[in-house]
Amino acid sequence: MDENRRSFLKKIGYAAAAAGCGFPLLGAAGKAIEESLESAPALGKQWGMVIDMEKCLREEVRRACTDACRQTHNVPQIPDPKQEVKWIWSEEYKNAFPDQVHPFVPESRRDEPVLVLCNHCTQPACVKVCPTGATWKRASDGIVMMDWHRCIGCRYCMVACPYGARSFNWRDPRLALKHGCNPDFPTRMKGVVEKCTFCEERLSRGQIPACVEACPAGALTFGDLDDADSQIRELLALNFTIRRKPALGTSPQIYYLV
Repeated sequence: MDENRRSFLKKIGYAAAAAGCGFPLLGAAGKAIEESLESAPALGKQWGMVIDMEKCLREEVRRACTDACRQTHNVPQIPDPKQEVKWIWSEEYKNAFPDQVHPFVPESRRDEPVLVLCNHCTQPACVKVCPTGATWKRASDGIVMMDWHRCIGCRYCMVACPYGARSFNWRDPRLALKHGCNPDFPTRMKGVVEKCTFCEERLSRGQIPACVEACPAGALTFGDLDDADSQIRELLALNFTIRRKPALGTSPQIYYLV
């Protein structure tokens, strides 16, 4: 990033800090934006997550993860399923893994809740169809990102995503912040798409994703898939895991312990 653009973004950040959560799209404090600019993620990483499905069966476990995400990223709570905004949420097994259901799968298993989120695919279909570059895959760590300033609300990415991991803001999401507003993260506005970003702003500060940190059962494991000595690689080596719709060729980076 050249110095002029960096200086410009810093000024915007400071202005946003003064305006707080009332400032459209930029409710983050200027200091947080500056830190994000200065701390580039390490090269050669591929972030991923392993989710223990058995540990996520308890409602309080799933709620702790989703609440932490909402509070951290100012995700609105809209009860209307046609307008709800989701970053991490519960889905029935039969809907999350339709290709894993056959006539002999017990009915109880089909209805079991599963935590789902953006899969941060190696070959993300959403990126290929975005006409403005508002969504892209970071070469440094594999995170599929969103730039809400560039999003024009065409929703092509929503159609292309086979996992339903993107939400459209049909109305001002700031009016539905049940947990209050976190001034350290940008608020969005009506007419843009949003989704999970693997807490990239926390990663830049050396922290793990909010959902992983808040999970009371240790059901979520986050780590570098390129690191053969990481905990996530150890879990994958010692356990059988599945992914959502792998036959589509998107190569999801969220793995599920069955």
